[in-house]
Amino acid sequence: MSSEVNPHCLLAEFVGDSRIAYFSMEIALENAIHTYSGGLGCLAGDTLRAAADMGLPLVGVTLVSRLGYLRQEIDAMGRQVEHPDPWAPEEHATALSALVAVRLEDREVWVRGWLYVVQGQGGGRAPVVLLDTDLPQNNPDDRAITNVLYGYGQAYRLKQEAVLGIGGVRLLRALGFSIRRYHLNEGHSALLTIELLLQFGRAAVHLRPDEPRYDAPRVRKMCNFTTHTPVEAGHDKFDYSFAARILDEDIDVPLLRRYAGDKDLNMTRLALEMSDYVNGVARSHAVVSNAMFPGHEVHAITNGVHPLNWTAPEFVALYNQWLPGWCHEPEILGRADRIDDQRILSAHHACRLRLLELVRSRTGTALDPSVPIIGFARRMTGYKRPELLFSSIERLRSIARQSPFQIVLAGKAHPQDLGGKQTIESLHRSIEALRGDVPVVFIPNYDMDVAREMVAGSDVWLNTPLPPLEASGTSGMKAAFNGVPQLSVLDGWWVEGWIEGVTGWVIESEPGDNGDGAAASLYRKLEESILPLWHVGAGKSAQWASVMKGAICRNAAYFQSQRMMRRYATEVYLR
Repeated sequence: MSSEVNPHCLLAEFVGDSRIAYFSMEIALENAIHTYSGGLGCLAGDTLRAAADMGLPLVGVTLVSRLGYLRQEIDAMGRQVEHPDPWAPEEHATALSALVAVRLEDREVWVRGWLYVVQGQGGGRAPVVLLDTDLPQNNPDDRAITNVLYGYGQAYRLKQEAVLGIGGVRLLRALGFSIRRYHLNEGHSALLTIELLLQFGRAAVHLRPDEPRYDAPRVRKMCNFTTHTPVEAGHDKFDYSFAARILDEDIDVPLLRRYAGDKDLNMTRLALEMSDYVNGVARSHAVVSNAMFPGHEVHAITNGVHPLNWTAPEFVALYNQWLPGWCHEPEILGRADRIDDQRILSAHHACRLRLLELVRSRTGTALDPSVPIIGFARRMTGYKRPELLFSSIERLRSIARQSPFQIVLAGKAHPQDLGGKQTIESLHRSIEALRGDVPVVFIPNYDMDVAREMVAGSDVWLNTPLPPLEASGTSGMKAAFNGVPQLSVLDGWWVEGWIEGVTGWVIESEPGDNGDGAAASLYRKLEESILPLWHVGAGKSAQWASVMKGAICRNAAYFQSQRMMRRYATEVYLR
């Protein structure tokens, strides 16, 4: 693609007007572009898709991640084996000619960009610049900085964050973009605030050169920060002596200490200090974040997902017929209760059959089309509690004897998350333990395409995080667009979306619960409420259709990216 299109012609469309620069370590642009690992990247992609739909002037900035995140293989023992997951930027994006340098470890590291354009509905377009250090000008170590998403080791991570934050600002400037606001999606790009401080120089030209006073108010006014992580370990921190060795000599430690914390270089703290608007990704997350970060006001803009990106073709056709204009104005889905029950059920049946075919092709297992499917797909890590469903194998067998069901699982663990990898092994032991009683399958190499089939083809979407550690969660929102109700612990967005028996069901959990109470509630809901309701008409009853419509009318109509972006535009970008 890069050899066929003049990049200057493409850029001319975007550099004339001032824009909001949206920085994110990962952005899910297409399934074949492996620049994402999970929910954070999918949210970033949906943000840019909605911006293109709505004509909002955003430009995305991320890393090219040439070798992807990881391609997951499951071996005969149920263990995750990681492989590189390369993609070819030249097949999807246009090479840009501008080069900028970021000084790391006393070397000039050169950075160029690839331009990818998100196509919106109605002709809108949003540019995305993918940063790349794999250049002949760089030494081999530096060429690899933008290769692996969330690569290994502190040095690699800090270099990536410097390229993203510092290199991203410099490259946008070199390309001619006029930026009026910087949106930091998580703290990975926080160093951009230091670059802006240095770019604007001292607050007053009459100050003596030795007076290190910078125009921090100006930088703050230009920056907003979305935090996604209520887990302390999820906030990147670096020792100052280590950071001083890696970073540009112009970024002195006293300057960093002033804004990023005295103890260590805390990227979240830096983003908080240098942003005039900070938001969490659900109301409950804002409450948790305000407690975590005293002295900072954290607002709540609850996440939303992009309608056309996550709605199955059968439901797109159904909504187009019954609710024209829904994809431009998703609130119209609030009238989905007028759709004929059988049309809803038939659309879902087609999605179920497609998921069953995916399971057969990926795992060799033929599931029963007449038995309900419980879907669970998450990043495999401790606080997501993937094993909660399997707390009692005997209880699952007992429930299945009365009301048969089957389970479809998927999810990757970061290569350095040993606990997450052990969880995947544990899940496979549970699969073997239930063999012959409850069909359970694990689809390897979870990605956007697998996610689309699972959120549409499952009958119930399961979510079992340890409260209050789920910042938002978006997979249940995606399921709602396909009429799939959720069974979830009351955390993240589900605090706002749950109406018992109408949009789905809640798993009760008391503070301090070690999991026993939540597991008991999960089993009770399956045994007494969900499975009997499904089996009354083999998932084809008016009662089941009513719950499906409730998920669409009450959840899909609200938890969508257009509503999220309208709030960003009016409450943040126009401040």
